[in-house]
Amino acid sequence: MTLHITDFEPISGTPVPDPFVLSESVRDQLVSVVGRENASIDQAERDDYRDPYWFPEDRTYDSSLVVFPQSTEQVQDLVRIANANSVPVWASSQGRNNGYGGPSAQVRGSVLISFRKMNRVLEIDTELAYAVVEPGVRWFDLYEELHARGDELLVSVPDIGWGSVIGNSLDNGVTFMPAGSDFSAQCGMEVVLADGSLLRTGMGAQEDNGSWHTYKRGLGPVLDPLFMQSNYGIVTRMGIWLMKRPEAYSPFYLSIPRDHQLDQAIDIVRELRQEGILRGVPNIQDMLTAGEVHFPEHRGKFPSFVAPTWSDEQLDELADETGIGRWGVRTALWSDPDTLDLHERRIRQAWSAIEGGEVTRLATYTAENWHTLESAGFMDRLSGGIPCRDFIDALPDFVGHVGFSPVVPLRGAEVAGVMRQVRSEVVERTGVNYFCAIFVTNDRSATVVTPVFYVRDDPARVEAALDTATHLLRLLGQQGYCEYRAHLSFMDLAQEQMGFGDHAYRRFAEKIKDAVDPRGILSPGRHGIWPSSYRRR
Repeated sequence: MTLHITDFEPISGTPVPDPFVLSESVRDQLVSVVGRENASIDQAERDDYRDPYWFPEDRTYDSSLVVFPQSTEQVQDLVRIANANSVPVWASSQGRNNGYGGPSAQVRGSVLISFRKMNRVLEIDTELAYAVVEPGVRWFDLYEELHARGDELLVSVPDIGWGSVIGNSLDNGVTFMPAGSDFSAQCGMEVVLADGSLLRTGMGAQEDNGSWHTYKRGLGPVLDPLFMQSNYGIVTRMGIWLMKRPEAYSPFYLSIPRDHQLDQAIDIVRELRQEGILRGVPNIQDMLTAGEVHFPEHRGKFPSFVAPTWSDEQLDELADETGIGRWGVRTALWSDPDTLDLHERRIRQAWSAIEGGEVTRLATYTAENWHTLESAGFMDRLSGGIPCRDFIDALPDFVGHVGFSPVVPLRGAEVAGVMRQVRSEVVERTGVNYFCAIFVTNDRSATVVTPVFYVRDDPARVEAALDTATHLLRLLGQQGYCEYRAHLSFMDLAQEQMGFGDHAYRRFAEKIKDAVDPRGILSPGRHGIWPSSYRRR
């Protein structure tokens, strides 16, 4: 069985584009820009650059060519050739957005532009605490630069460090230190537009303006957000704000013994955030999500990602046996030692309202023992700015997942209610255990991230996972909840949920698309925004 997006229930009003056929002459022009050694032409080569979680035999999102530019000038040349020949291109940084479609394009046969070879850290300003990076720079790469300088500056990192700083930021990816709150680390972009011209946002619009990466506004309309989750341009460099290393840093784990206590725990986290006690992005995980990675001493006790569903009684028993709790909050404090102690007392006071809940201060790091952080546990490293790949290493090669992640107002009963509804549908429709991480991205909302796991080469399980995600999109959409980012297969359906004013948002975004990219070559269909040439089809 081969799965295609057209095998599923059609999405009303959504175009299903014909595959694009790249001519050999245009292909050769594109390859000549980067050189044959920086291009993947044959199918076997191109198959190395696709979402590894996708069903192996499905060719729905095949590319026709992958090119790896090494400079902004090469990107401009590639875009000019594509624009002149109406070639759809789809840019990605590391292409590791696995579970959301990876580097693949909406239009089959698109040319993929990969930035894995544009991986230079261009600047680190130690006084003003920011860096400037190219899109191929991974969190690992930026950390290594900072580490070589003595760890005086820290970067807020996501769960998985092999992704791109720019790519993760542009897709609203979550990081956990204070700069991760409300996605506030990025500042100042350089963007290649559809005609190959170059734009600099904010104060970068003025030659030699030193505030380009220090001031988030500019003179006139603020353009930076237009290039996040969009298809209006290709970002080739960006500023990222860093954090001065604090006098002291302590990671914490707050246990939630039973599932019914999650509502109460979320409300306490919200109050501690609004008081300024908890900063950054607290992450609330169910026991199965946290278990294998955060508690290696209990490794092997948890069901696999695709094992048949465990009962509540079994999960409660394991929660008691391990002491992890059915849920737990991964968080941290960054300040001076006295303030850490003061804030810890407040956390313990608040958490005492949860019967059986425990507060564990995992460690305290200062300048004297900061060097020990590299060999510490995952929770310690992550909130200390050290990128990891523990989650990837814990996932067997034969397992894939598709992400479903609605944004919910930060009320305990509401967040937990959405989670339980999603859990019920996942368990019923797939028969596997439910995994969840609730990202408290600011004081007032959270993102309920659910990876729906499946066996990658089992078509029935793949179809069940995809069907579950599409069902959840519609079901939660009817209740006023929508994704914070959507899988490639569900981008149009997710955009369909934004129906206020007869889809006024989409129509406005389409007008911008047609104005800045009249030939519709840049990532057509990304997050449901199609250029006019495709809409007419």
